[in-house]
Amino acid sequence: MKNYIATFCMAMIALCSCSGEKFSAEALMLDPAAFVTEYEGKPVALYTLTNKNGMVVQVTNYGSRVASIIVPDKDNNPVDVIVGHDNIQSYLNTASVSSASIVGRVVNRIAYGKFSLDGKDYELPINSGVNHIHGGPNAMYKHVWDAEQKADNVVKMSYFSPDGEEGYPGNFNISVTYTLTDDNALILEYEASTDAPTLCNPTFHPFFNLHGTTEKSSNSHIYSMAADYYTPVDENTNPTGEILPVEGTIYDFREAARVDSKTDAGYDLNFILNTKGDKTKPCATLYEPETGICLTLYTDRPGLQFYSGGNMNGYEVGKRGGVFHKFSGVALETQCYPDAPHHDNFPSIVLRPGEKYTHFAKYQFSVK
Repeated sequence: MKNYIATFCMAMIALCSCSGEKFSAEALMLDPAAFVTEYEGKPVALYTLTNKNGMVVQVTNYGSRVASIIVPDKDNNPVDVIVGHDNIQSYLNTASVSSASIVGRVVNRIAYGKFSLDGKDYELPINSGVNHIHGGPNAMYKHVWDAEQKADNVVKMSYFSPDGEEGYPGNFNISVTYTLTDDNALILEYEASTDAPTLCNPTFHPFFNLHGTTEKSSNSHIYSMAADYYTPVDENTNPTGEILPVEGTIYDFREAARVDSKTDAGYDLNFILNTKGDKTKPCATLYEPETGICLTLYTDRPGLQFYSGGNMNGYEVGKRGGVFHKFSGVALETQCYPDAPHHDNFPSIVLRPGEKYTHFAKYQFSVK
């Protein structure tokens, strides 16, 4: 039987150093003052989460965006594993507007920006070739969320999307609670509701580079994924509706392998997770031998978008002067399947009044 998840990432959940020296993230922490501004009449700030081990996560309420995740490497040196920027103006002006934010109402593509719901046709703005992507060009990742820091290790972000925003029906409320645990996991817990039938499939859209710098390719990372099947796409990157086995293809990462070991073209595709909504089972791992850092992902979502950063073509300069080179970050996006409204065999993403949408994702860090 295939080894779906690399066991080396599960060997050490606690981040620690053989030397016993206390870990400090201070050298890489972003300056909160660089994130203080007002946008659309609302205050923007940077919120810092810490745990007893010294791990740090920093989140801004502009787009409910994770600006940094600082963990120790195998030598107890701090490494910021999130690709991004060190100030709010860069995020406001950036080309990669969805980077490390909460995207939606619907992540990924809706073919040709059209869908029907309860007999009514809707048209959405086109912002990716012939398609609508990530909720539109002015979706929730481009707005200021309400923030409430509940504890040193917890912050809750909330956003109200009015009826008709980016073409979606219904007044829509969403919140995401970020919790940094003492076993070095970042947990995201989503809740959403609506007063009219709508579509709901949000996600967190981080780019991870376990080197801690975009000057080194994330193609060197070792990746594994518990997925026997994937959803192929057409020439417009829309799902065909087929569900195909990964066996014998470049999409088979059931055994751990370098990201670029099967193709140099990169990946941007949805995979059907074998975990079937069981959030206690790991669905994917990402490991960098040079730093020893391992990320293990858990979720209750049925799908995972694996994107290896092929469109990162040097168009931006981020934290510490790092250029966003091609393949300088890996995105792992927990989700329902893309373009679900056009495929009856895909899980529904319709949310109705009286229903509560929930979504769980855990990003567990360890070292080897």
